[in-house]
Amino acid sequence: MYEKQLLSGDEAVAQACFDCGVRMGVGYPGTPSTEILEYFSSLGGHAQWAPNEKVALEVGIGSAFSNARTLVTMKHVGLNVAADPLFTVAYTGTEGGLVVLTADDPGMASSQNEQDNRNYAVAAGLPMFEPSDSQEAYDLTLRAFEISEKWKIPVLFRITTRVCHSKCIVFRNTHNSAETTPHFERDVKSKVMVPAFARPAHRELRRKLAELAQYNESSDLTVEHRRGDHFGIITSGISVQHCLDASPDASVLQLKMTYPLPLKRIARFIESVEHCIVVEEGDPWLENQLRAAGLQITGKPEMYRFGELSVGRVRRILVGDTSPETVPPAGKPPQLCPGCPHRKAFETLRDLGCIVSGDIGCYTLGVMPPFSAMDTCVCMGASIGVALGMRQVLPEAEARKVVSVIGDSTFMHSGLTGIADMVYNRPPTGHLVLVLDNHTTAMTGLQEHAGTGRKLDHTPAPKIVIEDVIKAMGVDNVDIIDPTAKPEEFAELVAKRLGSDDISVIVARRPCILALAKIRQYENLKG
Repeated sequence: MYEKQLLSGDEAVAQACFDCGVRMGVGYPGTPSTEILEYFSSLGGHAQWAPNEKVALEVGIGSAFSNARTLVTMKHVGLNVAADPLFTVAYTGTEGGLVVLTADDPGMASSQNEQDNRNYAVAAGLPMFEPSDSQEAYDLTLRAFEISEKWKIPVLFRITTRVCHSKCIVFRNTHNSAETTPHFERDVKSKVMVPAFARPAHRELRRKLAELAQYNESSDLTVEHRRGDHFGIITSGISVQHCLDASPDASVLQLKMTYPLPLKRIARFIESVEHCIVVEEGDPWLENQLRAAGLQITGKPEMYRFGELSVGRVRRILVGDTSPETVPPAGKPPQLCPGCPHRKAFETLRDLGCIVSGDIGCYTLGVMPPFSAMDTCVCMGASIGVALGMRQVLPEAEARKVVSVIGDSTFMHSGLTGIADMVYNRPPTGHLVLVLDNHTTAMTGLQEHAGTGRKLDHTPAPKIVIEDVIKAMGVDNVDIIDPTAKPEEFAELVAKRLGSDDISVIVARRPCILALAKIRQYENLKG
């Protein structure tokens, strides 16, 4: 009945989804979540990349509305993009189990911020699970689907970088499949959130959360590691492992379902020890929840809000050590690969003295020496909007230097609306958008997107042609060029477009040097 495997947290989630009959996995690639859908697909599950996280969640909602177990994955900042449907599907609920996985990145290993997505559970009103290792990632994925279906409510599954990428032995339940027959039942009052239906739906959501809180009080999702009465620790996620190692004599209360909290059970634990501290990565989220409930606990010093925790840092927290921490030695700065097709583009922008509004992707490394050719970077798609704001207000001499730089995958994610604004609210000096098309989603590991002509598993798919879409939207000039093969011609073209009042897009097209061999392999298989 049980099978033993060595799995990462990401792989364990995917394996659990496959074992419990998930019909669809959908998401947008983003470290540290990317491997989940890739592994699910390799097992034989139906997985697909969406253009962005909002679309991914909407597709997932449709699947779950159709009584199919569904997993939606994204990294933490992706949930910001998906927040609109997330808040509403909490009201509608779903017939099929719907698990929304957010992979948070404490310490910003590969992210622009370290936001704590536990805050979304409270804001949206969704139950939340937090595994501490691969075994729990597997087990809690199964439980998340069970609870989602029992209460007809989406479940937020928060996993962090350390759990995503660390490996441990996982015992699989190979007889856990829960086959469902997809079908759609018309229920306008629960699925159409006009105000008249949304008001009672909000009350129903709060009723479900009250039931879930009561369930959590007596469930096995709260685990007490009893090792003494003097000192107690309340914790969740990867911090559980750190605490068990850091303080062998302390009793540890592990919370696996961290919203809604089992406040009565937590209160009994606090009363059973002489002193109790909350240890958690990121925001003092759990600490604030317990203080708001009137519980007497100690939290971590502010300095430990930043970065990942470790056994050593937890030991410091437990003794109240706020002395300066040892600064780790500086690593080698990241840089664009030798042979990267983006290098000539950034050399040109640097030499022309452009004001470069950048975006999220490997080309963000254009900010590093020797290029030093990026001036802003906010979020996916912002390169166009931010630059348009500059173009509208800067003096003409400066405005004419502004260029947007965006990648092909990011363009599919959220660049189209920026182009629409460029056409609609045309700046007096025009504008230039540079699409660096390297035929892949390079930063997260060479994933496919809607413009590559290949699906998640690299099999052929319809291809959206970037320049055709841009032309259809009404852009004045659309040029296609390989800056590596024609550097002088590229520099002349950029200078020409910057000197006009036109709105222009240059598609700088050359395959990623790391993806080239694989792309040729995929194309040969296609033929």
